[in-house]
Amino acid sequence: MTFTTDPAVLVLEDGTRHVGRAYGARGTTLGEVVFTTGMTGYQETLTDPSYAGQIVLQTAPHIGNTGMNDEDPESRRIWVSGYIVRDPSRVVSNWRADESLDDALVTDGIVGISGIDTRAVTRHIRSAGSMRGGIFSGEAAGLTPEEQLRLVTDAPQMAGQNLSAAVSVASAEVTPAHGGVERIGSLAVLDLGVKQRTIDNLAARGFDVHVLPQDVTIDGIRAIDPVAVFYSNGPGDPAASGDHVELLRAVLDDRLPFFGICFGNQLLGRALGLGTYKLPFGHRGINQPVLDKATGRVEITAHNHGFAVDAPIDGEFDSPHGYGRVEVSHVGLNDDVVEGLRALDIPAFSVQYHPEAAAGPHDANYLFDRFRDLVVADLKDKNA
Repeated sequence: MTFTTDPAVLVLEDGTRHVGRAYGARGTTLGEVVFTTGMTGYQETLTDPSYAGQIVLQTAPHIGNTGMNDEDPESRRIWVSGYIVRDPSRVVSNWRADESLDDALVTDGIVGISGIDTRAVTRHIRSAGSMRGGIFSGEAAGLTPEEQLRLVTDAPQMAGQNLSAAVSVASAEVTPAHGGVERIGSLAVLDLGVKQRTIDNLAARGFDVHVLPQDVTIDGIRAIDPVAVFYSNGPGDPAASGDHVELLRAVLDDRLPFFGICFGNQLLGRALGLGTYKLPFGHRGINQPVLDKATGRVEITAHNHGFAVDAPIDGEFDSPHGYGRVEVSHVGLNDDVVEGLRALDIPAFSVQYHPEAAAGPHDANYLFDRFRDLVVADLKDKNA
């Protein structure tokens, strides 16, 4: 890796500026600036489609030590709009590495910045909230501060954006059930930014996993004769995904078992008739404590979300759209945010976090078993 002293600057929409060194590709990138607190798993973070449209800051100070490999990516490319690190590793020290992180960023055209006080930026975002920003390097570093700020403030807000089409597959892809478990049937996965480890976990539970484009219709789902439907994680504002909500209501009307994670949790909430809202700075990292209200167990979980469901966290309530009783199943212990929903009169549940957690921890992996048990019980009832 060639370490450079080429200048770069991070500009936030409130006019805050941080001067550092160019990292990765050179040029201009714009997006919502967010921070993630994971100390490991930067490759999984970078290749998570949920980060599309966002400039990601790593709070861990030293990034790139283990390079990048061909086995751990969560999708087909790096999705972050930009990357902010404090001290990129000068060497790669891992036998599994196929290239350096810096080279991977250049290959995928990701503009980054290094050598800035990431603690100061994180504290500012925690106080002021996530905001639009831009990284300027190469020739763009020479633009006037006024022009750089204008470009940032002209960029779209994350609220109101539908980014599903940018990250979804163009046509259906099928992963057969594997792992020696009994095959259950075809599972329809709406790809809103699905991660590879999610697909692997579902296939290992006996599902033939059909990853479907985000614009699939209810007839397209019915055509594969699914035993259940799954909504994946993904980027964007759930309030801007009305078509996916209407599709999910058709799924629920068909009485198909449903499991959603992250973005899928927000869309289930909206399908049930609940609202969603934008968090001040979101939850991003692999150390978020969540209470499973059914068991009283506290799980340390992997999160990546900037929006949340608006629902009462105590007791049962009726779905405003007529799907019966609902309860909040999981609650974030840092701020009491809704982290899971469970429908009590239809076979549907969801969580706001990532049970596949490729970079760890794996406290919530049991949720895939819970989904399998739900589908098996539903099939048994229908065949009785």
